[in-house]
Amino acid sequence: MTDQVLARCCSPTLAGIKTASMFNAEFVSKEEMQESLRALNLKLAPKGIRIVPLRHGREKTLLYMFRPSRLAKDIACPKAREILASAGYTSSNCTGCLCELIRKMQKKGGTFPHEVGLFLGYPPEDVLGFIRHKGGDMLTAGYWKVYSDKEKAENTFCRFRTCTRFYCDGVRMGKTIEELAVAES
Repeated sequence: MTDQVLARCCSPTLAGIKTASMFNAEFVSKEEMQESLRALNLKLAPKGIRIVPLRHGREKTLLYMFRPSRLAKDIACPKAREILASAGYTSSNCTGCLCELIRKMQKKGGTFPHEVGLFLGYPPEDVLGFIRHKGGDMLTAGYWKVYSDKEKAENTFCRFRTCTRFYCDGVRMGKTIEELAVAES
């Protein structure tokens, strides 16, 4: 997994303006994937960032890069707790909820549980809107489907795109992901 892939897929998370990112990566073997993630976690842990596999397939592994402190805050929100409880989550802590998401991701056979948006930092109102409207009848779409505050979401999408361009340019100019990642304040 190259720094260019991480910049393209995870820049807003690396910059600290998004809770998490999810992306596919190819590895020769499960052992290579584990070693790669171990090395990356050693580099990014001091910045408050973790990366874990959600699902490992024959050709690709679905990875989840996240900021645990932001995730804990996001899922502690009352509306998020309500959505998670209705989706069968019994834990109220970050680790327990993430473990449940991983179990669901591995069980569902390729589909994403609707509440996954909460783990990516999407507004709970939009996650609930997606669930209620079955993915249709939205106000706009970008990094996620928007059902509540269109203007705020479009501004956020713009920030994410700008951040991604900046990080991709930085990697092209020789910066490493470790250098570009912003430490948690």
